[in-house]
Amino acid sequence: MTLDKLVASSAEAVADIPDGASIAVGGFGMVGIPWSLIQALLDQGAGDLTIVSNNCGVDGAGLGLLLTHHRISRVIASYVGENKEFARQFLAGEVQVELTPQGTLAERLRAGGAGVPAFFTPAGVGTQVADGGLPWRYDGEGNVVVSSPPKEVRVFGDQEYVLEESITTDFALVRAAVADRHGNAVFSRSARNFNPPAAMAGRVTLLEAERVVEPGELDPDDVHLPGVFVQSVVALSPEEVADKRIEKRTVRRPAAGAEPDGEQAGEVRDGADA
Repeated sequence: MTLDKLVASSAEAVADIPDGASIAVGGFGMVGIPWSLIQALLDQGAGDLTIVSNNCGVDGAGLGLLLTHHRISRVIASYVGENKEFARQFLAGEVQVELTPQGTLAERLRAGGAGVPAFFTPAGVGTQVADGGLPWRYDGEGNVVVSSPPKEVRVFGDQEYVLEESITTDFALVRAAVADRHGNAVFSRSARNFNPPAAMAGRVTLLEAERVVEPGELDPDDVHLPGVFVQSVVALSPEEVADKRIEKRTVRRPAAGAEPDGEQAGEVRDGADA
């Protein structure tokens, strides 16, 4: 494959994703999610997808768009979050959900990309994570029809650890602040969340970047994700770069007798790095 991995559009990048594919998706809430690639995948039409991501977007945004259009059949995530449609589909038996501790999920992705088949962790020992019985799928009447199996637990020193298998996926969708044509990428602040491990876990990784530079412009010490993990790079337009939404607005009411200006008028106090 050529070292120049820049493609013309997000639509071109996702064109080969088939029905039934497994996809690791970077981001945390609304921070650092690959907005453009998700929209392109929605437009492309692939369905019966298995999504591996920290959460599944919110209602009507991010991965929530794929949920709304019933393109997702299985999710591996750490929480349902603020997405009411996600919760509804899970409880109605329309989607299978494997919940896993957040740090464990990150390590399962990283380990998959590093070629490590499994690892032991103390997270989840003594709970259904280790013992089995976590609901994975309900029927339409609220009965659990698929649940998690028990996992191996071993003692190292004087502490118990549970065995967790790593995750690799057919594809990965991630978003970077800066990338070069070779796929070397830098993530901005808190957007460096699940993006690097998700990118590592994908056999084919598609990366959208807010800014694309020429090879050699990035200091190697600044690179968070080496280009060896990336197969396609999409340069976002200024409009796509600016389209960043906030998952939950934090406001405060004006103090009694105070003039309602600035933050006290209800402006967003805490934005999101994306």
